[in-house]
Amino acid sequence: MAIEVSARELLRLREFTQRIDPPATGTVAETVRHLLAVQAQDFANALWAVGLRTKGSTRSDVLAALESGEVVRTLPMRGTLHFVAAEDLRWMLTLTSARSLQSAKTRFENLGLDPDTLKRAAAITRTELDGGAMNRDQFMKLLAGNGIPPDGQRGYHVIFYLTQLSLVCWGPPSGTQQALVLVDDWIPAQKIPTREASLAQFALRYFGSHGPATERDFAWWTKLTLADVRAAMIACGADLTELTHTGTSYWISSSELDAASGRKPVSAVHALPGFDEYLLGYRDRLLPLAAEHSQRIVPGSNGIFLPVITSRGRVVGTWRRAARSKTDAIEPEHFAAATAAEHVSFARAASAYAKFASR
Repeated sequence: MAIEVSARELLRLREFTQRIDPPATGTVAETVRHLLAVQAQDFANALWAVGLRTKGSTRSDVLAALESGEVVRTLPMRGTLHFVAAEDLRWMLTLTSARSLQSAKTRFENLGLDPDTLKRAAAITRTELDGGAMNRDQFMKLLAGNGIPPDGQRGYHVIFYLTQLSLVCWGPPSGTQQALVLVDDWIPAQKIPTREASLAQFALRYFGSHGPATERDFAWWTKLTLADVRAAMIACGADLTELTHTGTSYWISSSELDAASGRKPVSAVHALPGFDEYLLGYRDRLLPLAAEHSQRIVPGSNGIFLPVITSRGRVVGTWRRAARSKTDAIEPEHFAAATAAEHVSFARAASAYAKFASR
């Protein structure tokens, strides 16, 4: 039987399952593994997304997890860069890559990337990247030198194609970004679960790290068909619990619901990075974000999500690096006047960010 809950309780549970409040006490890799995938098209924001969810961690700790190969950056879903635990990459792509490539087919054709050209790019990459690593500029020069001009977004789409084959991923840090490596060089071989087992794992881990969420949130996040989504959720059985709010069903991992029982938030206010999973992990964002404020999070609907301030789970403002500051200080821009308690709580969040970013 479904459990009726308030909007505030849904947001409290999301902060808990997302390890925003309280943060996880394990390693960076364990945090990423719990979240399954962390939005990472903006590298610096993605580092903080992991850091704020891992108690006591620093920027260096997240970079070390990338350097060791425990965490990789690639495009497992929606054609969007994410951090994932290395051992999760291959099985996730077995479920998502076919639909991702199909959706990109017309774009490939418009860019002059016919099947033969893409296959040739894959062959070149296997040979030239074997046992090594290349940053983005080096890889683009490799393509150009082999008669595959990378301009006009062709280079990016070649890389996208190669990631969907589970051929390459972004591995060790290289400057402010990462270097491309062969997946088989970087990630140990592993047995891939059956499709049915992978689907069930996908559902359980999404609702365990993003729940409470709807089945349509899960379908949007993964781009799986609704048929696959429903089959995956059915396979989870009693491992998922249904909650309801204003007639809508939300699902959460039963074990996470039990763990959250009786837990009170540690802090009311949090400074989340741009592109954070707290917003981008769902198709419907109206629960934490009032419609009238959406343009302030994505100015001009340009696709760039600004860092946000949350208070009791609701988005109440944005933040940015302090102007003309040589430190990692940040300053808030609230949608409405903040309370004295919110100012104090934001100051603690700002201090946590500065400590993370400076080490």
